Amino acid sequence: MAQILYTYKDGVYVNLTNRCNCRCTFCVRFQHTGIGDAPTLWHKVNPNWEQVREAVDAFDFHGYRELVFCGYGEPTCALPLLLKTARYVRKTHPELKLRVNTNGLGSLENGHDIVPELASVLDAVSISLNAPNEKDYNAVTRPTFSGAYDAMLAFARECRGKIPDTRMTVVDVLSPEQIEASRKVAESCGIPLRVRNFG
Repeated sequence: MAQILYTYKDGVYVNLTNRCNCRCTFCVRFQHTGIGDAPTLWHKVNPNWEQVREAVDAFDFHGYRELVFCGYGEPTCALPLLLKTARYVRKTHPELKLRVNTNGLGSLENGHDIVPELASVLDAVSISLNAPNEKDYNAVTRPTFSGAYDAMLAFARECRGKIPDTRMTVVDVLSPEQIEASRKVAESCGIPLRVRNFG
């Protein structure tokens, strides 16, 4: 079975699901079977609540300040499990900051505005902008939903002001011009942009 909790650099991550509603051209899961201390992040069957709770209970969080929902899938594709896990960690490890790394399509995926639910359990959200316009976004992200780009921007705007640390990100494989254009898109949403390293 793939690891549910894994460490990468100085962070602890939760790998809840391998389901994703995008197929990003740069996605690390198409390059490696695992990351950090996880030999593989590919679940044969996505974990259930009991398995996730067992992984949380067995993990030594000493020295870590943040738990990030991010694995080989989109965390909001497992929204009920994400929320239940976050509430449990809030109770058992209140010192940890909770963040989700997301493609911002969770409201489309779940058929309703999920931001209030996320805001009730999260300290931070990192939203993958990926491109400065819809055409490039669709080419790079290859979402399963139509209207994904506008939905992602709307999700980001909803998060702003409701989740304390809301940021947007792009990968450094973009050209400097695309990165600057993406920064302007993020600024138009009132959200800072972070450029993350590929791989």
